Amino acid sequence: MKKIQTGFLVSYDYEKLKKSIPPAYNDSDEIFLAIDHEYRTWTGNQFTIDDSFFSWLEEFDVDKKITIYRDNFYVPELSAIENDNRERQMLSEKMGIGNWLVQIDADEYFINFSDFVKKLRKYDHFLDHPEKNKIQISGFLIHIYKYLDNGFLYVNNATKFMAATNYPNYKCARNTRERVIYVDSFALHETLSRSEEELRFKIANWGHHDEINETFLDKWLSANEHNYGELKDVFYLNPKDWKSLGYFSSKDLNEFKIEIENNQKIKKTDFWLWKKNFGQWFKHLVS
Repeated sequence: MKKIQTGFLVSYDYEKLKKSIPPAYNDSDEIFLAIDHEYRTWTGNQFTIDDSFFSWLEEFDVDKKITIYRDNFYVPELSAIENDNRERQMLSEKMGIGNWLVQIDADEYFINFSDFVKKLRKYDHFLDHPEKNKIQISGFLIHIYKYLDNGFLYVNNATKFMAATNYPNYKCARNTRERVIYVDSFALHETLSRSEEELRFKIANWGHHDEINETFLDKWLSANEHNYGELKDVFYLNPKDWKSLGYFSSKDLNEFKIEIENNQKIKKTDFWLWKKNFGQWFKHLVS
């Protein structure tokens, strides 16, 4: 017990796992890939996975850490977000309560997973009786908004990223709504940065299918390197959660990772983290 168990959900964007698994591989004790046994999304649509992906997986997994977990992850009577919650719950239970249960989506790429694990290990005592001390560990996501000809747009503000928990009782995707401990760790998120066809397919099939606001897609379609500074409130749920965009004049994500590590406007200060963590401790102390 007390392992770093890392889980990934496998669906239509499975190719992105070739970028999300490697950063987490060395510092995970075990890795689990959850795939619906009939290759269905949370809205019941079919997807396919090319055999070449499984060949890549077998070749990449030199330490034999990866387990493919197939199960029935689609229930027609449930909404997309309810199927999302259910699959994450089943995956975490498969990984084993009593361990750190890390879940990373296919389009999320940790900047420094090793450092995140070091921060996680400071809280190992929460694994002794997880049902009595339910917590979540949150890092922060930097969202890649849209790829352009010579670079990409990204969201200027980092948002919380419920990356790990000691006790899975998911209420909304990875959020258990238990006490949160924030750590200064970051991942890049390619949630929207895909072709228009791919994005429309994702919108039709992901957990937030029924929550997309009416202004989001028009803004995304119109965004470019000339007008991005004029576009405000661009999030697909509550628009104000993503207030503005920045432009990076390269498509090299490794270059962008260096930029993020040196960008003091995006990173969280020690005082900010202390204040948020104290607030969470006090809130759940009296609740």
